[in-house]
Amino acid sequence: MKSEADGAAAGGADAPLAIDVRGLTKHYDGRAVVDHVDLQVRTGRICGFLGPNGSGKTTTIRMLCGLLTPDAGEGTCLGLDIRTQALQIKRQVGYMTQRFGLYEDLSIRQNLDFIGRLFQLPDRRAAVDRALDQLGLVGRQNQLAGNLSGGWKQRLALAACLIHDPRLLLLDEPTAGVDPKARRDFWDQIHELAAQGITVLVSTHYMDEAERCHELVYIAYGHILARGTEGDIIDHAALTVIEVAGPVSREQIAALKAAPGVQSVAAFGASLHVAGPDARMVGQAVAPLAQQPGLHVRPTQANLEDVFISLIGQANDNFRDGEHAG
Repeated sequence: MKSEADGAAAGGADAPLAIDVRGLTKHYDGRAVVDHVDLQVRTGRICGFLGPNGSGKTTTIRMLCGLLTPDAGEGTCLGLDIRTQALQIKRQVGYMTQRFGLYEDLSIRQNLDFIGRLFQLPDRRAAVDRALDQLGLVGRQNQLAGNLSGGWKQRLALAACLIHDPRLLLLDEPTAGVDPKARRDFWDQIHELAAQGITVLVSTHYMDEAERCHELVYIAYGHILARGTEGDIIDHAALTVIEVAGPVSREQIAALKAAPGVQSVAAFGASLHVAGPDARMVGQAVAPLAQQPGLHVRPTQANLEDVFISLIGQANDNFRDGEHAG
C-alpha cells in the first residue's frame, strides 16, 4: 500500500484541476443554500469538505456530479462542463451518499452486479470480481447486504462507487456510524486510491479525518469561510487559545462565553479551550480563573476544532429551522 506522502505527490501543484467551479449557487424557498461558491481541487488530491449541518455540503456535491442544476455559476468537473455535460460527468464519478443506498435484500455480489448493469460494463463479472477483491469482500460476497455491520456496508458502498473505474470520488459523510477501526481502514483505502491518481472530495464532521486530508474547505451556510492545508487554516485564523484544566462551574463558563474578545469556549475532555483573535482580551477573560485553586491555566496551540468552532460562531445561519439542510 502506498503511503499518504505518495498520495500527496500524485496530486502536486502542477496537476490539472479535477474540479474547477466558480460562483456555484443554489436556492431553496428563496434562500441561498449554496451562495457563489468557488471550488478548485487538483487531480489526485484528497479535499476535506467541512461544515455544520445545513451548510451546503451535500447540495454542492450534487451539483458537481450532475444530480442538481445550479441556479448560477459555471465550471468544469473532470474537464467537462457541469451544465451541458452532466451525463458524461456522472459516468466518471463515484458518489457515496450519507445513507446506505444499496438493496439490503440482495447479496454483496448481487448489488455490485446490479451497479455494473447500470453502468453497462462490458465485462461485468470481471469488474465485480475486481471490486470484491479490492475492498476485501470476496469472503462475504454471498452475504445479504442487510445483515452487514456499518463498517462492511461502508466497504460495499465504496466498492459500488469504484466498480466503473471513476476518476473522481464524491463522498458525503461516508464514515458516519462506523467504528474507529473501520474508519481507519476506510481512510487507508482512500489514500491508496489518491496515490493512483483518483481525486477525492469528502465531507466529514470528524477532525481526525480532516487532518488526513491534503487540503480542506470549510463551508458554513452556503459560504466558504476557510480553505487550504491544515497548517494554512490554523495560521490564517491567528487564534489565541488558552487551556483551562480542572473543575469549572457553569457560571464561570457562561462568563467566559460572554467575555469581550472570546469567540469560542469548547470542552476537550476535562479541559476548556478559550479562544479569540486578541491575546490581551482572551487573557483578561481567563485571568480570574488563574487564581482559583485546582485550576491550571496555560496557553496552548490552536487546533482545527478550535478554528472551526470559532468560524461557525461568526457565521450567519440562514436556515435556523434546519430545513433544506445540505
